[in-house]
Amino acid sequence: MTTTLITGGNRGIGHETARRLVEAGQTVWIGARDERSGRSAAQALGARFVQLDVTDDASVDAAVETLRADAGHLDVLVNNAGVLGEVASPEEMTVEQVRHVYETNVFGLVRVTRAFLPLLRAGTDPSVVNVTSGLGSFTLTSDPERVESRYPLAAYASSKTAVTMLTVQYARAVTGVRFNAVDPGQTATDFTGHLGHGVEEGATAAVRIALLGAGAPTGTVTDRDGVLPW
Repeated sequence: MTTTLITGGNRGIGHETARRLVEAGQTVWIGARDERSGRSAAQALGARFVQLDVTDDASVDAAVETLRADAGHLDVLVNNAGVLGEVASPEEMTVEQVRHVYETNVFGLVRVTRAFLPLLRAGTDPSVVNVTSGLGSFTLTSDPERVESRYPLAAYASSKTAVTMLTVQYARAVTGVRFNAVDPGQTATDFTGHLGHGVEEGATAAVRIALLGAGAPTGTVTDRDGVLPW
C-alpha cells in the first residue's frame, strides 16, 4: 500500500488531497503544526497524524523517525504547507516580511525534502509533489487577462517561483525519486479569502501526480488543465 505524507494537510487543499488519496486506498499521514486540528482532520478522514512544523529542524526530524518506526518508508511526499505572509507593496516590503514567507514556502520545502529523502528512497516508485502557484509564473503574472496579474504579492509569488525552480533542480539532480510541481489555481479557502474554485478542483493536479506511481513523470509543472506556462 502506498504511504503518503502531506504537509499542512489539516485544512484547505492539503485536506482535500488527503481525503481523495485515502479514498483511493493510500495510507496518508497528515503533517500539521497544530496537534489538535491535525489529529481531528486525520481522524475524520481515516488518515494518520504526525506533528510537523516545516520551519523547525527538530520537528521535521521527529516526524521522520515517526514514519520510519511505523512504515519504514515513504512513497509520496506532498510539500503543501505554505503561508501567504503579510501583504505589502514591493517598495515597502521588508526583509523580515520576505523571510517569514520563505521560511515556510521555500526553506521548509528544502528541509522536509532533504530529511525524508532516505525514506523516499526506501519506498516504491517514490514521488515528491511540490505545491507551487501561477503567481510565480512570469508568463501568467504578465498577462492582464489572467487572475495572477491582479495580485502584487511579491513575497509569496517569488517564493513560488523558487518552489518551481527547486522542483526542476531536484528532478535533474536526484536519481530514483520523481519531482513535480503542481498549481492548484485560485482556490476558495481561508488562504484566498474564499475566492476562486472549490477545493475539489484545487486538489486535482496534486492528486493526479500522487496516484501515478511508476507512471509519474519528473520535472513537470502542471495545473488541472495541463502544462503551466512559465
